[in-house]
Amino acid sequence: MQFVIADDHPIFRGGLISLLKVDFPNVQISEFSDGDEAEQHILNATPDVAILDIDMPKKNGLDVCLHISDKVATRVIILTMYNDAEMLRKAKANGAWGYLVKDNTSDELSECIKTILSGEKYIAKSLRNSKLLREIERKHEEIHEKLSSLSQTELKTLKLVSQKFSSKEIAELLFVSPKSVENYRSRICKKLMLDARNNSLLLWVLDHKELIEEYVEEK
Repeated sequence: MQFVIADDHPIFRGGLISLLKVDFPNVQISEFSDGDEAEQHILNATPDVAILDIDMPKKNGLDVCLHISDKVATRVIILTMYNDAEMLRKAKANGAWGYLVKDNTSDELSECIKTILSGEKYIAKSLRNSKLLREIERKHEEIHEKLSSLSQTELKTLKLVSQKFSSKEIAELLFVSPKSVENYRSRICKKLMLDARNNSLLLWVLDHKELIEEYVEEK
């Protein structure tokens, strides 16, 4: 098993490695002090788990997570000082599997890793009952309800829009005419209550890309 740790504080990285060696004695750990080097290593080596700080030189952990999420199977844990539900929302939107707060690292790190390796997401216990997190979950339910009104073809179109394919490219992938794709997009906008005359659909899907992909996979 291979892990990556990216944090610009060497003493903290050393402490993490000591913790990990207790519960995962055979793990191979690569450590980095900036996000750019960590990202390149993850893309080349595809480790099982990457533990990323948010605030790092050259590239922050959220950006690294976003850039690798659809390229490799590495499961990312954001490990940060931000005990903040809004930052958690950004981490989830960027594809993170886990979110830990540094104050509670020693208590939750092993549990978090085992949870994400089993295929489930993990959220720091200090954030699970926050008011803002409940609001985020409520909004997610509303988005799922909107997505449930779409047909399978519309869902496929929406996912391709989120991947920034043009209408012409979507038409080729779905084996339909560009006019049909424009009709799909128009119907999607109507069901999602978006303005079809501007880039509102693209902006909406980029804001909710992770939720769309999860929903399509479930279907």
